[in-house]
Amino acid sequence: MTTSVPRTATVTDRLVEANRAYAARFTDPGMGARPVLHVAVVACMDARLDLHAALGLELGDCHTIRNAGGVVTDDTIRSLTISQRALGTRSVALIHHTGCGLQTLTEDFRHELELEVGQRPAWAVEAFRDVDQDVRQSMQRVRTSPFLPHTDDVRGFVFDVTTGLLREIAANS
Repeated sequence: MTTSVPRTATVTDRLVEANRAYAARFTDPGMGARPVLHVAVVACMDARLDLHAALGLELGDCHTIRNAGGVVTDDTIRSLTISQRALGTRSVALIHHTGCGLQTLTEDFRHELELEVGQRPAWAVEAFRDVDQDVRQSMQRVRTSPFLPHTDDVRGFVFDVTTGLLREIAANS
């Protein structure tokens, strides 16, 4: 006789259950993949950033690209290229934030991973100390990418996690 051992519910189980409840009341909004506002937002993955609420966005308004630090990496350029060339976005908003975890790391993180797992990651940590300067670097990476045809409206901001306010960063300060 085989008895199954009850498994402890995981966070993912909770998410799947929440999705079932969501799907039960879901109605197809009938919208396409092209963002209504023709904007792509690149932001940090930090759980304290509720981008739609902070920016007054609704479902379908924008493309949202998130990663650690909100830095513009090759994969970010890939997503922005598809967003612009295939799905019609024209503007890019870059949002970093105060108290970012990448400000506490260094590229030594990669070396430590290599020692632990026996393989050096192919990606850079993209750690930074000065959030304003990192926003400027991200703006520059977008503006100079040969793959992006729309670089006239690229703006960068720092979101303050204690006040909820955005502070715009000038490109050449």
